[in-house]
Amino acid sequence: MTLTPDFLDGNAAAGDLESVFGTDMTVATGRCRGCGERMSLAQTHAYLRGPGMVLRCPGCDSVLLRLVRSADQLWLDTGGLHYLRIPALQ
Repeated sequence: MTLTPDFLDGNAAAGDLESVFGTDMTVATGRCRGCGERMSLAQTHAYLRGPGMVLRCPGCDSVLLRLVRSADQLWLDTGGLHYLRIPALQ
């Protein structure tokens, strides 16, 4: 029996992240507070079925980033990242 993961890769979150940051965030990089792994957001595990979007570390499964939208507000939590490095627009 083959189990399929309940997550997608971070590319699945590209549209939502670009609408917030105004640039392609799949090439942004960060470092996990939980295990110290460095990765691009495209490499994260994206969970999109909840009331918001959650990106988890591919190394230790810690929550890196949460994004929730309502009709008139947006909540963004990047507390699971030591940093988020976004390439400057050319």
